[in-house]
Amino acid sequence: MSTAEIPRYIVIEGPIGVGKTSLAKRLAEDFGGELLLEGAEENPFLERFYRNPRHAALPTQLFFLFQRAQQIQALRQSDLFAPVRVADFILEKDRLFAELTLDDDELQLYEQVYNNLTVDAPQPDLVIYLQAPVDVLLSRVQKRGRDYERFIETNYLERLVDAYTRFFYHYSATPLLIVNAADIDLVNNQQDYALLVERLHKTTSGRHYFNPGSFDL
Repeated sequence: MSTAEIPRYIVIEGPIGVGKTSLAKRLAEDFGGELLLEGAEENPFLERFYRNPRHAALPTQLFFLFQRAQQIQALRQSDLFAPVRVADFILEKDRLFAELTLDDDELQLYEQVYNNLTVDAPQPDLVIYLQAPVDVLLSRVQKRGRDYERFIETNYLERLVDAYTRFFYHYSATPLLIVNAADIDLVNNQQDYALLVERLHKTTSGRHYFNPGSFDL
C-alpha cells in the first residue's frame, strides 16, 4: 500500500462513544501519519457540563473552540510534507455542539467569538462518519469508564445523534464515507478494518456508505 493511494488528510467523526479516536489512532499508526486528537480530557469544564449542562455549557464550549482553533493552527504550521494526517474532529463540529447545548444568548456570544477567530482550517481529503444507535453508544461509554463521562444521559446522546445525522445529511464539502459502526470492530477485528481501508482508498469524491454487516453500497 503506497501513501500516494491514501488521502493526505483524513478526519474521523461521529458522536461520543462511536469509536472515532480509536480508529484515528489505528489509521495514523498504520499509515505512518500525524495524529490530531481533540483532547476532551483536557477540558476542565466537561465533567461539570455532564453533571449540570445548563450551568457549564458556555465555558465548556468556549474551551473546546479555543482548543480546536489552536490545534488547527498548529496543523497548518506543521510539516506540509507529512504523508498522512488523521484527526478525530472537524472544526465545524464545534458549532454543532454549541447549537445543541447553548441557549440563544449564549449561542449569540459564542458565534461572535467564533467569527472573530482567524481560523483557516485545511479541508480534509476524506471524512469518515461513524454511526451507531444510542444504546450502543451508551454501552461503549459506560464500558470505557471515563470519570468525566459517567454523568452522560441517554437524552443527551439521543439529541447528539440527531444533530450529527442532520449535519451530515447536508454535508457536501468533502468526500464522505458513512460507516455503520454498530456491529463491527474497526480496532480489534482485522477483517472489518481491512474492508474499511479498502473502501477508504476508493472514496475520492461524493458520498458513500459502508455497512459490512448487511450490504455495502
